[in-house]
Amino acid sequence: MLAGRTTTEELLAHLVGFDTTSRNSNLGLIDFVKTYLAAYGIESVLVPEETGQKASLFATIGPAGVGGVCLSGHSDVVPVDGQPWSTDPFVLTETDGRLYGRGSCDMKGFLATCLALVPEMTARPLAIPIHLLVSYDEEVGCTGVVPAVRRLGVDLPLPRACIVGEPTNMKVVDAHKSGVAYVTTVTGREAHSSMPQLGANAIFAAAELVGELDRARVELIAAGDASGRFDPPNTTVQVTVIEGGTAGNIVPRTCALRWNVRGLPDFDEAALLARFEGFVNDTVLPRLRETAPEAAVDTRFIYRVPPLAPQPGSYAETLALRLAGQNDTHTVAYGTEGGHFQAMGIPTVVCGPGSIDQAHKPDEFIEISELRACERFLRGLVEECAA
Repeated sequence: MLAGRTTTEELLAHLVGFDTTSRNSNLGLIDFVKTYLAAYGIESVLVPEETGQKASLFATIGPAGVGGVCLSGHSDVVPVDGQPWSTDPFVLTETDGRLYGRGSCDMKGFLATCLALVPEMTARPLAIPIHLLVSYDEEVGCTGVVPAVRRLGVDLPLPRACIVGEPTNMKVVDAHKSGVAYVTTVTGREAHSSMPQLGANAIFAAAELVGELDRARVELIAAGDASGRFDPPNTTVQVTVIEGGTAGNIVPRTCALRWNVRGLPDFDEAALLARFEGFVNDTVLPRLRETAPEAAVDTRFIYRVPPLAPQPGSYAETLALRLAGQNDTHTVAYGTEGGHFQAMGIPTVVCGPGSIDQAHKPDEFIEISELRACERFLRGLVEECAA
């Protein structure tokens, strides 16, 4: 455990040193944070995953049983597999005012800054508590935070505001798109490729489905974004993976495609899915079943990230703008855990150090100046919450 007062950079080095790629356990990092907070007399509540291999951490600094301001960030990172890193991705490396390492920007920089400010938070008698929530599995669908969020207002205090510290260059973000992902599997019938009339080609059927999704994509581009705030300025549809076939001389029996939708905050996801299923039932399946009555098309839901909708004048927005010294809010195209908090009735914004342009790439980095800006933001929060 670290001894004495610890800088943001030192804490970030420790956090980056934990390989918390989403496929791995995050318990080493969570235990580090729990021990660190305990050194300042702060108790932590762990919300474990069903397997017990991962957990979220919730802690309160200040008066107990009172809703305060929640600072939320995820502990998991994306893989480095196959990426040409110039340095060890799990050893924080400083060069020319930048700190390189996996998660340095997305989003252990925010977590490190929060932890570095804990001594200042505990040194002041707070009238409004500051809550810390460290989650898991954000990078695979924002699913890990859900069990903890569901306990807010039950056996954990319900925050009056939430600030999600994803990298926004410390700009205050009040809205982002939703994200929903599916995998659709087409099952046809195998046959010798010289006798296709005896089979049902699953790849041809899947291609028709891709075409329908592409037609929806084009229509959504034309529909645009009435708010004029998003880039790209529309709901997006993407087919990301296609897998099918066995050999060059076999009519393919199966083909699976992964696809996702990133919707504007008011987008009707159910209507798009209903359109897709209607095309399946009215066009694709009848053709498959002309030669293969057993043919099927099954669409499985993978995950959904709720949108973050603007809440003009909310406590979270006015507080964050004041602390950041800004007058205007912004939007981002990526999803965050913020929508889960907002769905619980908690006013929420996104604001954190670093640029999303650096996230998920080889040689991910965060500018040290961004950490300093986040420290100033959090010191202002301490003043706001002080008795």
